[in-house]
Amino acid sequence: MRLSSMADYAVVTMSAAARHCGGDRVSAAQLAAETNLPAPTVQKLVSLLTRAGLLRATRGAGGGLQLARPAAAISLADIVEAVEGPIALTTCVDTGRSDCALEDCCSVRSHWP
Repeated sequence: MRLSSMADYAVVTMSAAARHCGGDRVSAAQLAAETNLPAPTVQKLVSLLTRAGLLRATRGAGGGLQLARPAAAISLADIVEAVEGPIALTTCVDTGRSDCALEDCCSVRSHWP
C-alpha cells in the first residue's frame, strides 16, 4: 500500500506538531514553514486533523494548534484515516457485503471493526 501525497503530508505535519508537544501552541503557518509544505495544504490538513480529533485549535491571542492527545496515543492509522477516510483492506469490511466464498470459515473478519 502506498500513501497518497495528502496522507504523507498529514504524517509530516503531525510529526512537526508533535515536536512542539508540551510547549507553546504552533500556528499553521509555522508548521508550513517547518515542513516546507505549501501553507494552503497545511491549512486543509489542519482542518481535517482537527475535525478528526487529532489536533486542537485555539483561537485568539496565544492561540494556535496542539496535539489533542499524547503523541504516543496517535497512530499512523489515525492520521491516514483523518485524511483518506476509513481504512478497509477487504471488500466485506468496506461495504459490509457478505458474498465472500470464505465467509463461513473466515477467522479474520470478526476482528475487524
